[in-house]
Amino acid sequence: MKIIRENIQPDQGSSFKILLTPGLNDTFLWHLHPEYEIVYVEGSGGTRHVGSHTSVYEGSDLVFIGPNIPHLNFDYGVRTQCEQVIIQMREDFLGKEFLLAPELQSVRRLFEQSHHGLSFSGETKRMVGQKLKQMPALAPFEQLMALLGVLKTMAESTEVIMLNPKPIGSKSFHKEQLRMQHIYAYVEAHFDRTPDVNEVAAAVNLTTPAFCRFFKANARMTFTDFVNQYRVNQAKNLLLQGRSVSETCFAVGFESLSYFNKLFRKIVGENPSEFKKRHL
Repeated sequence: MKIIRENIQPDQGSSFKILLTPGLNDTFLWHLHPEYEIVYVEGSGGTRHVGSHTSVYEGSDLVFIGPNIPHLNFDYGVRTQCEQVIIQMREDFLGKEFLLAPELQSVRRLFEQSHHGLSFSGETKRMVGQKLKQMPALAPFEQLMALLGVLKTMAESTEVIMLNPKPIGSKSFHKEQLRMQHIYAYVEAHFDRTPDVNEVAAAVNLTTPAFCRFFKANARMTFTDFVNQYRVNQAKNLLLQGRSVSETCFAVGFESLSYFNKLFRKIVGENPSEFKKRHL
């Protein structure tokens, strides 16, 4: 997968850029840029792929990504209604001395930690998501004040995890990142069949036990759990396109309808029929 270097220009009359975008769906945008990026996405669920970290999110996601970390667009593969608010800014977007102000000590630490990629949950995600959705309608000065408030909320939050154990830049990071790209591409191509852990391990030059350890360390779940979550996310997309539960089950690679129902309920919190009825 080729990494695209994105060229970003601030909005006219502003020191940063705001994007309010609908779902791209089939566009696979594996890209990087020197700007810091806040992404809030709402949808039925999708894939979170930031640096060497690959996982899935349910319903919504809020991340803060440091400069030059390759990442995938968060609406990739989402077939339902999906909306993103993206804020992109340079570290010195308010001047070179901006983050040196003593009042911004926690924000400076937030910017430093973002080189690992950060994911926020809980009340932080809800509050920040609400503020971000309001920002495009504000005047430039109010947008700036709102952004400072968003940064303060994230900087003081404890509802946050680092997505990559190592910051971007090390040789080992790039090697791990390349492996995760191959693994993600394999799952994308084979999720509707039975992904072979031995096959994908060989493709990234690891023994099967080493691959299992590597994947769990990077994705914080087993390979089987990731494949199942990926399948369930694809199943949600199909259900919301009007496919029947049984059609969906076999289309995403499950061979047992009862197991599909059980796993879907475990991951989503309701069975496929209930999910489909609630959303359609």
